[in-house]
Order: sequence, then structure tokens, then C-alpha cells
Amino acid sequence: MPTTTYEARRGELLAYFDRTAAEAWARLTSDAPVSGIRATVRAGRERMRACLLSWLPADLRGTRVLDAGCGTGALAIDLARRGAEVVAVDLSPTLVSLARERAGRAPGPGRIAWLVGDMLDPALGCFEHVVAMDSLIHYRAQDVAAAVAGLAARTGRSLLFTFAPRTLPLAAMHAVGTLFPKRDRAPAIAPVAERRLRRLLAAAPGLAGWRIGRTQRIASGFYTSQALELVRR
Repeated sequence: MPTTTYEARRGELLAYFDRTAAEAWARLTSDAPVSGIRATVRAGRERMRACLLSWLPADLRGTRVLDAGCGTGALAIDLARRGAEVVAVDLSPTLVSLARERAGRAPGPGRIAWLVGDMLDPALGCFEHVVAMDSLIHYRAQDVAAAVAGLAARTGRSLLFTFAPRTLPLAAMHAVGTLFPKRDRAPAIAPVAERRLRRLLAAAPGLAGWRIGRTQRIASGFYTSQALELVRR
């Protein structure tokens, strides 16, 4: 069950991504020209998506995969090209509509169900794999661990997610970011110390049957995110 702090933060993110920044986000995730700062973010996200995809089987036919926080749909489309039955869910109706439009007809042997909602909703069902790329980076460490445990309860093989690592360069970038006009700011990213996150994951009752696998940090200008893999024991 989502915590109260998770739910409060979720409301802020919905307001931002569905209204304030929908157009900017659509541009960032396209091939349209962007500013130098946003270009580093775009490059970092592309590298992170490639990293997460490299941790999944090349052939996903017959498997059900959750794209938890699908945004404008690039990852879901890649998963469908590998044959997965993808459930792509996001809080923002605007971004889901854009993702559906960009995908057009089925992008491969797989299928995509585009849904508006919360990635933690049990009604989404069960999956072999879950991927949450940059959809938990705005939450506190406790809420990240609780969300991961909730997702793991409906996952059979692997769970891949990213978090914002607590680093001095990232802290400096956040300080610089506060100088931008409020209309250009995203909800604050919540840096998480990797050691603390690992402790929280190890202590979560819902993750007793899981182990931490690979990890990879991607740093590209104003983009810094770290991927973590959980696999069934």
C-alpha cells in the first residue's frame, strides 16, 4: 500500500508532468532541438534506457512486462519490439496519449497496453519483469524501498529501477537548478545514498526472496541516475 508521503508526492508529479511541463517533456523525448542542458539530459536518458534493456532478455516473447512510469513510451516500444506484452502505465494522461500516438501501430511482435494510473496498483496484475526508469527519483528512500517491495510482490523474475544517487556533483547541480525560474523547474529530485537504500531493501519483508544484482550509474551533464537490478533468488 502506498505511504502517505508517496501519495502526496505523486500528486505533485501529476500536476507537473501532466500540465506544467507536458510540452517540454514531449520535446525532450523527441529529436527536436533542445538547449545544451536538456541535451545532456536527453543523452543520459538514452544511455540509461539502453542499460536497462541490456539487462533484459533479447527475446521477450510470451512474457508480460510492466513499464512503470512509461512517460512518452520509448522504453515500452523497445520492449514490444522484443516481443513482450507490455503494460505501460503513467500518472499523466497527456504523456500516455502522446506515447500512444508515437507508437502508432504495434511496433513489433509484442503488444502495448497504454494505461493511465499508478504503477503500484495491484489491478495491473503480475509480470515476469518490471522496469521503473526514473519514475522513483523524486521519492524519499523509504518510499522508494516500499514501492519496490510492492512491485516485487507482483513480479516473477526481475525488477529494474533507477534512483538519484547522493553525490556532491549532483547536490551542486540541484543548487544551481534552484536559480531557474519556478516555471522551468521540475519537482525536486530526492538524492538517495546507495548504502542506505541497500539496507532498506535488505530489511523489507516483501523482498526476502530477492537479491540485488547489477548496478550502473549514468552521468551526463545535468543527468545523473543509477540503475539497480533485483532478481529472484
